[in-house]
Amino acid sequence: MAIYLLDTSVIIDTLNGKRNRPNLLAELIRQGNTFACCSINVTEIYVGMRPKEEAQTEEFLKTLHYYPITWDVARLAGILKRDHSRKGKTIALADATIAAIAITHHLSLLTDNAKDFPMKELRLYPLPN
Repeated sequence: MAIYLLDTSVIIDTLNGKRNRPNLLAELIRQGNTFACCSINVTEIYVGMRPKEEAQTEEFLKTLHYYPITWDVARLAGILKRDHSRKGKTIALADATIAAIAITHHLSLLTDNAKDFPMKELRLYPLPN
């Protein structure tokens, strides 16, 4: 089975019970898959979180495997951003870092923003918008 790195939008939709994300994740778990997050996700989630949501959010996040930004991940994120910029594609540093974590650790990225992740070496599990 697979470990899926969750894009921040998927985490937010899951926490808010939107777009059938809780059911999708439950089905993927039943199939034997697991989920992961990274420091970018945690940072982005806390930026928009209301204080009353903190306990539930933290409880959910702590069920996920956690992948930190290592030297290799940071290097690859910079390379991805630079190389795509040279091709005329603007990629957010956060997205380049999420992609680098997924590539480095051979994870599939579960996202509904596939257009933000044009890296050919990245395995995507695209979701409908």
